[in-house]
Amino acid sequence: MSNISPLASIHPEAKLGENVTVEPFAFIDKNVEIGDGTLIMSNANIRYGARIGKNCRIFPGAVIAGIPQDLKFQGEETLAIIGDNTTIRECATINRGTNAKGQTRIGNNCLIMAYSHIAHDCILNNNIIIGNAAQIAGEVEVDDFAILSGGCLVHQFTRIGRNVMIQGGTRFGKDIPPYTIAGREPVSYAGLNLIGLRRHGFTPDKINEIQEIYRYIYQSGFNNSDALANIEKDFPQTPERDLIVNFIKSSSRGIVRGYLG
Repeated sequence: MSNISPLASIHPEAKLGENVTVEPFAFIDKNVEIGDGTLIMSNANIRYGARIGKNCRIFPGAVIAGIPQDLKFQGEETLAIIGDNTTIRECATINRGTNAKGQTRIGNNCLIMAYSHIAHDCILNNNIIIGNAAQIAGEVEVDDFAILSGGCLVHQFTRIGRNVMIQGGTRFGKDIPPYTIAGREPVSYAGLNLIGLRRHGFTPDKINEIQEIYRYIYQSGFNNSDALANIEKDFPQTPERDLIVNFIKSSSRGIVRGYLG
């Protein structure tokens, strides 16, 4: 059974799972799928191409799967995919994809706060928090457990690593490597995300390992290529070491610089 208000506008071809609640004045378009137990609040706008998982909460004024704000978009069939247990707060906007990737995707257990914007073809993994009024341009990638504080401005094609913390109001167009904090003006590396790492069960020894790796990158005087070569030589192979090294090696935009003081 679902709790559907007769004052909601729901296209007859939309697919709603069990125990879905749709409050008065919500709009649900055709070619929409909504998973079991999800709540669509009043004045939420679920557009063509939305795929919303189970037990999500979509707050008033949110717009999911609006057409991309991208001049190359020509009306192609694309999606905006929201994972399970994700909350989309008031007036957040999530555009669907273009031919570039075909979809915008947000994973499970994410919190997308009020007035934030996630543009076309962005890929956000799981357990991510996007702060109030953060603005994320097209084709940005964000890894698990990252937190973008309120008012961040993220340039298109930027990548944000796992367990990263971005300070409020930061604007950046460089990649932010895993486990770090970035902030200041101009944006720079501001140390490890120690609180976040401890909360997610990283041991003191593991944190020390990661910290030593970043000393090679930001404090040794090496350029990035030499720093990575020395890290691979001097540190045993671990998932954390390899994640950092591979992230930096694959960065097309370059990583955020160290703090110059």
